[in-house]
Amino acid sequence: MVRNIELGLGRPLKRRQLLKGAAAIAAVGMFPAIISRRGNAADMPTLVNSIRSLSNPYHATWNAGGAAFAKSVGAEYVTLVTEGNSEKGIADIKAILAKTGGNCAINIDPNDAPDARPIVEACKEAGAYVVTQWNKPVDLHPWDYNPNYVAHISFSGVPYGKAMAEALFKSMGGKGGIVALGGIESNVPAIERKAGLEQALKENPGIQLLDFQVANWSDTEALEKTNAWLTQFGDKIGGIWAANDGMGLAAIEALRADGRAGKVPVTGIDGIKLAVEAIQKGEMAGTVAWDPFWQGGMGLAIAFDAKTGVFDPAKESKDHREFYGTGVVITGENAQAYYDTNIKSEPTLDWKDIWGRASGQIQYN
Repeated sequence: MVRNIELGLGRPLKRRQLLKGAAAIAAVGMFPAIISRRGNAADMPTLVNSIRSLSNPYHATWNAGGAAFAKSVGAEYVTLVTEGNSEKGIADIKAILAKTGGNCAINIDPNDAPDARPIVEACKEAGAYVVTQWNKPVDLHPWDYNPNYVAHISFSGVPYGKAMAEALFKSMGGKGGIVALGGIESNVPAIERKAGLEQALKENPGIQLLDFQVANWSDTEALEKTNAWLTQFGDKIGGIWAANDGMGLAAIEALRADGRAGKVPVTGIDGIKLAVEAIQKGEMAGTVAWDPFWQGGMGLAIAFDAKTGVFDPAKESKDHREFYGTGVVITGENAQAYYDTNIKSEPTLDWKDIWGRASGQIQYN
């Protein structure tokens, strides 16, 4: 049986950004948002994904991955949604720990880096096993909370920010002016992706950065800033680099209103359905998929295997405890193949290959 309970929504996105087939959410029980699948064994741990929003295509796909893994092992599955609220996110984790008596495996994308510490400490005290992704303090390490803090997964934004800049420059013939849309100024992925852009600019003197503006991961802000740029720079804009797909798609909307969609290439990052479709249409030059289906399912698989004794986290090397995942660069050359295997149909993953996409220990500056 599957029960859907809405814990709330995070950063609001337009209705067009909803993933095809995303489930409707109904309010049930003590949590204002849970998706639950019940297993057969009485001692089977509950599997928990904590994410920001189910209206965001990225996290909706993350949730689908979690549901797929839970189904594969016959476990009860719970989705907690933070609504972009750190206090709510922490409170919901503590509530599910109390409800399950700590018999759970948790995979979480903390709303903000400081949130990870009280969550990890609560899991340790309750006896739950937890994997964090993207956000945590640099001095918080899984091996300091053995065995309950199993692993932290992230992706290095620098090489992928650079890869998207290079894809953009290539589509422009290696010369011309660009404008760039950044994420939240203090956000680590945003900082890293911008650094990748700056590296590419240094290596491509034929490209001129006309302006860089922070749009805070907001499609609304990105649309407004792109409209202003089109008025200010006009035909000098030969390409638009965006730190995520939502902002890139907003830039395309502005270009479409200006009659230039498909003529001015745009790049993004996240690999959402609409971005891949835009590449197929020739409106985007590229994106990077973090494969949120893998993140949502494999993060749970790692925590579940630790909880059920498949491996002892304390005996694993540090490059299995804090590691970079592997992104997929998508351009016109592979967009159709990616769409067919990852969007049109549900991806097929080997849930036992828990370290298969680990690509090195996370490095801190």
